[in-house]
Amino acid sequence: MATDPVLAALGYLKDNQLVLTTAESCTAGCMVALLAGVPGAGEVVESGYVVYSPSAKQRLLGVSAETIERYGLTSEAVAWEMALGALRGSDANVVIATTGVAGPLPESSVPPGTVCFAWAFAGEPVAVFTRTQRFFGERADVMRQGALFGLTRLSHYHQRWLRGERA
Repeated sequence: MATDPVLAALGYLKDNQLVLTTAESCTAGCMVALLAGVPGAGEVVESGYVVYSPSAKQRLLGVSAETIERYGLTSEAVAWEMALGALRGSDANVVIATTGVAGPLPESSVPPGTVCFAWAFAGEPVAVFTRTQRFFGERADVMRQGALFGLTRLSHYHQRWLRGERA
């Protein structure tokens, strides 16, 4: 029987004394919603930012206008800055950030289903890992797939961080 990915992520957070905040754009809070559906999630979920507009990304997370202009909203550079901003603005020690195009139509030539992720870990120095992934299906499917991907890859990037790897 396959392990439920949300329960696995929650267990990993608990087992590793990780406290999570999210900075979600195209996943619109799905990561936090999935975790919050499980009793005991409050032990490891500190907060979640839903920052849909460019101005919200700038105002709440400190994403620079220059980064948005240079790389576009759907970029690993924006996800990186979102993650760092959420880490600075919370008591969490890990952040997952998402920005992308859920669909159904492309935006600024970015295909629907494209999601840029950043996983950031507090420490000296802070470590940030980024990745772009494409998902397929209806808008709600892309949002859910993106949220699950962000959560399920957390352990992978945390292990890389523990080994001293840096993005």
